[in-house]
Amino acid sequence: MSKPGGQPPVIIVKKKGHGRHGRHGGAWKVAYADFVTAMMAFFLVMWIVAQSEEVKAGVAGYFRDPAAMVTQGGRGVLPGAERGTTGGGAPMGVSDIEAAKNALEAAAEQIREALAALPEFEHLRDQVEITLTEEGLRIELREAPDDGFFDSGSATVKPPAVAMLQVIGKQLGALPNQVAVEGHTDSRPYSANSPVYTNWELSADRANAARRILESSGTQKRQIDAVRGFADMRLRNPNDPLDAGNRRISIVVRRG
Repeated sequence: MSKPGGQPPVIIVKKKGHGRHGRHGGAWKVAYADFVTAMMAFFLVMWIVAQSEEVKAGVAGYFRDPAAMVTQGGRGVLPGAERGTTGGGAPMGVSDIEAAKNALEAAAEQIREALAALPEFEHLRDQVEITLTEEGLRIELREAPDDGFFDSGSATVKPPAVAMLQVIGKQLGALPNQVAVEGHTDSRPYSANSPVYTNWELSADRANAARRILESSGTQKRQIDAVRGFADMRLRNPNDPLDAGNRRISIVVRRG
């Protein structure tokens, strides 16, 4: 109906506001994200449980020592896996893994025979250990209480150790594998009067001294991809931190 005078009526529209419901908040997103994360972890655990012992050992080895699992060519975290390759190679199959293992076993036997030919090796035989591990071929020169491979508290290599490292270096030079050199000490402090030079520096210097001898004896420079000093952080005999056997040089020929 029009107002008197012909003016149109005024229409007033009232809108009621609607309050926000709790379901439009973001709390459910956090709960959902936690659920998805838990499911991913569950399926990862189930996948690992279903794998072979070799794969489990590879995963365990990575978490024990990630640095030792650095990718080299087609080498990955899991045995036979390929990660970060630059040459486009195919992943290693079971036969490839077995062939690599056999090659390292043959290399270990050749190194044992070459060392046995050294006159000084007879009385040092018990201080040299060559073993095949998940990581590869590990060669360890361990010191004895009355006979060390280095001058006390220094990185100067004694002649018997030089002769053995030269033999090992020549043998490694004939292999295509990458090599890591590690230095280890016991827990005896290097010197109370030397707060700067510690077992960390000593273990690293001894590893580098061994590296120089290996390289001068036939090991290719590009073969050695890591030189590490671990001080007393990886004791061979944790029950006796001062055991002389904790002082050692480890040469790791990587399985690849």
